[in-house]
Amino acid sequence: MTESGRKTAPKVNQTVPSSARIYDYVLGGKDHYPADRDAAEKVIQAFPTVRVAARQNRNFMHRAVNEITALGVTQFLDIGTGIPTEPNLHQVAQAAAPKARVAYVDNDPIVLAHARALLVGTSEGRTTYIDADLTDPAAILSAPRLVETLDLDEPVALSLVAVLHFLTAEQDPYGVVATLVDALAPGSFLVASHITTDLDPVNMARALEVYRQSGVFARSRSREEFARFFDGLDLLEPGVVVANQWRPAGESPQWLDTQVNCWSAVARKR
Repeated sequence: MTESGRKTAPKVNQTVPSSARIYDYVLGGKDHYPADRDAAEKVIQAFPTVRVAARQNRNFMHRAVNEITALGVTQFLDIGTGIPTEPNLHQVAQAAAPKARVAYVDNDPIVLAHARALLVGTSEGRTTYIDADLTDPAAILSAPRLVETLDLDEPVALSLVAVLHFLTAEQDPYGVVATLVDALAPGSFLVASHITTDLDPVNMARALEVYRQSGVFARSRSREEFARFFDGLDLLEPGVVVANQWRPAGESPQWLDTQVNCWSAVARKR
């Protein structure tokens, strides 16, 4: 069952790059415009392994969802969803637990248009889409579609994968995450990943500057800065690691870390 939280779609500005459409291009998708492709190609020049990083980040999300459903949590709140790339979160969750409920949140009009067409869940579960911004967590938590889809009195997995690096310090990212986590029941999870310059400072700083010059703000945070998002929560093993090193199916070589450059972690609320 699928629902959209949007009544009308605003016109897409094709001349301004979008982080979601840049990411779609990097992942090999088809939903982007010349401005997005130009920006993405500049990012690839500065950060040649960005496609590897994007795929490893998606794989981290898939593994985290499987681990969480195995622990019995079948409600998911995914903020900063991006353009659907199969398998998406609801497909992974509902493959393991057909009754899983997923609420997606994004505010990019092209993402919202795709949500209505593509995010079809199982008949036993529920999938909905909410037009809202991460910087307004209160609006997300009070959205009618969220309240109708998720029971916040029961554990929920909050997914903030590859989105927190788009928040400035002035937007209070730590406060945003704390507000969202505080609203969740004990036994809930936080799943997150974040770009870093810790492992490849020169190339990553260059890539982030390309993003900013293209009109898409993005910033790095160190391992310690990223770990702060999980203060007061119990980290699952192996803790804060590069995305490819979080419970990989087989051995992940350390040389891959400097191609991924993205911290990741999963933690449980007490």
